[in-house]
Amino acid sequence: MALFEDERMVLRQTHVTQRDSGRSWMLEQILAIAKLWRKDSDFDCCGVGFGGPVDFLSQRVTTSNVVEGWREFPLASSVQNELEVPTVIDNDANVGALGEAIYGAGAGCDPLFYMTLSTGIGGGLVSGGQVYRGADSFAGEIGHITVRPGGPQCACGAEGCLERMCSGVWLEADHGKSAKDLLTDSAFVECYVIDLAIGIKSAILLLNPARIVIGGSISKAGDALFLPLRKELRRQITSWSRARIDVVPSTLGDDGVLYGALALAQSSLRPQHTMKNRP
Repeated sequence: MALFEDERMVLRQTHVTQRDSGRSWMLEQILAIAKLWRKDSDFDCCGVGFGGPVDFLSQRVTTSNVVEGWREFPLASSVQNELEVPTVIDNDANVGALGEAIYGAGAGCDPLFYMTLSTGIGGGLVSGGQVYRGADSFAGEIGHITVRPGGPQCACGAEGCLERMCSGVWLEADHGKSAKDLLTDSAFVECYVIDLAIGIKSAILLLNPARIVIGGSISKAGDALFLPLRKELRRQITSWSRARIDVVPSTLGDDGVLYGALALAQSSLRPQHTMKNRP
C-alpha cells in the first residue's frame, strides 16, 4: 500500500499475504493501515489493483484462484464505505500496465503490453493512455491461454495454461523449489522459457505491441531469464513477421501496481474530484 501526494509517494507499507486467512483478514489489514495513515492525512480517493479478474463496469471482484472468499465481492464499494472516499478497482495486471506505461519501462511505448509473472500470471494492454479491457473486462488474461495441450490441470479447470506451466505457485508445487531458486539453474531456464515464449508469442502476433514489460517476482531474475527468453522468442516467431520482439523487465518493480493505482484513480476519478492525497 502507498499514499501519494500529487505524484509523489510519501508513505508505503508491505505486508506478507496470508492466503489461508481469506478475504476478511486481508480487508482488515488494508483498512487498518489506511485508517492509521488517515490520522495525519486527508484522503481524496483510492485506487486498487486486485490479484484476479475484475468486472470493471460493476467494480466487483469476479474471483480469485489464490485466496478464498472473493467471488463476486463488491470491493470498491466496501473500501469506499469504510474510508469514505471515491474508490476504483481493476485487475492488478491492468493497473500494473498503467503504472509502467506512464511512469516506468513502457513510457513512450504505444501500445504497451504488460505481463505480471509471479504467483499467478496476468496481462494488460495500454493504448493511447487507456487500458483496453474488452467487452466484458476480461481482455489481457494471457495466463489462461493454453500453451501445453493436454498438460496438467490449472486452478481455473483448464489444462496446460500458461499460468499452470510458468507461475511461481505451480513451479514450487511441481519442482519443490521456489521460482527464485529454480531460475538460478540455466538448464531449467532453457526449458522454462519454451512455454513462456509460446504465451508471449501470442501477445506479440495478436497485438503487435511496441514493447512488452514483464513485472512480478519472477521478472527479478533479470538477464538469467530475459536473455534466453528473447532468444527463444526469436526462434518461435515466424520469420516473415516484422513484429517487434522488445521484451524488458519492469523498472518500477514492486511499486508498479502502486503507481498504476495512482494513475487509475487519476483517470477514473479526477473529473469529479480535485485530488491531493491518494492511498
